[in-house]
Amino acid sequence: MARKDDARCPSAVVAAYRLRDAVYLNLTNRCTLRCRFCPKFHGLWTVGEARLRLRTADEPAAATVIQAARAEGPCTEYVFCGLGEPTTRWSTLLTVAAGLRVEGRPIRLNTDGLASLVQGRDVVPELAGLIDHVSISLNAADERAYEHLCRPSRAGSYAAMLAFAARARAFVPRVTLTAIAGLEGVDLDACARMARELGVAFRARPLESTDGRSFRVR
Repeated sequence: MARKDDARCPSAVVAAYRLRDAVYLNLTNRCTLRCRFCPKFHGLWTVGEARLRLRTADEPAAATVIQAARAEGPCTEYVFCGLGEPTTRWSTLLTVAAGLRVEGRPIRLNTDGLASLVQGRDVVPELAGLIDHVSISLNAADERAYEHLCRPSRAGSYAAMLAFAARARAFVPRVTLTAIAGLEGVDLDACARMARELGVAFRARPLESTDGRSFRVR
């Protein structure tokens, strides 16, 4: 259940947490976007019983994430997804993925698709053999709606995200674009068509907080 964060109450760093049958990996709260629908911008930092707020100084080392993930026990998949963009810690992400490959479970990356833009080079080939599924937040069928909803910090983010998705097909077995149903100005049919044109899958996600309750985008 998601709760309003209380900065006066410190808690241990959560490097991995379980949702249903998957184990999620919490690398950072930093992000290249400031999405209006992100739970943390509504004061929600807790998923289930896991408090995911991280100061930059507290971001867990790769070995810590691997150990925490294994401590969660058997799972259907590992997922890079917290309340930040995991690719902002690119080398850590790759090290963790390599360390968890020996577990023999699928590894998914939930991302905004801006890693190559942020890193200043084409990083997609580095995912080969490490990541089984990349889920990319499309969120809008045109750049204007994307910039309104996602508030990117870098120019050219929308085009860079689409290029990342197209490039990922050659190096990752499964690629999915996602958009959130219920957001004003989001044309889900158009988003689905874009995914088909890129040759990747599409999934619509509900507009909800981390505890499953709706909240108003501001």
